[in-house]
Amino acid sequence: MNFIGGDGGDDADDKEKAEEEERERQEAIREAEERRKEKHRRMEEEREKMRQDIRDKYNIKKKEEVVEQQMMPQEEPNPLMRKKKTPEELAAEAEQEELDDFTKLKNQIETQVNELKTQIEGKCVMQ
Repeated sequence: MNFIGGDGGDDADDKEKAEEEERERQEAIREAEERRKEKHRRMEEEREKMRQDIRDKYNIKKKEEVVEQQMMPQEEPNPLMRKKKTPEELAAEAEQEELDDFTKLKNQIETQVNELKTQIEGKCVMQ
């Protein structure tokens, strides 16, 4: 006989069954994902082997430098993921900035001198 509003033991059993089913479901999803990744890894290995056979047959060198250069611009937009600069790079960059400041100052002074020169030449007329 089933009683309505019984002792509540069924609720605990239902919760345990639901939790166990959820764990099994998550495990199945994880295993399926691992199988998928392994399948794709094997397929890529086969493709790379075929590519290498073609390269060997036609004496083509693998273009690793081009691939690396193409990947670099993609990483730049995220400042947190950029490559850290070495102390030598930082020093060279600071030196370049100093040269830029000196160059700017030099150009500014040259411009002012030329302006003064034109003003003086305008005031002094040779006879």
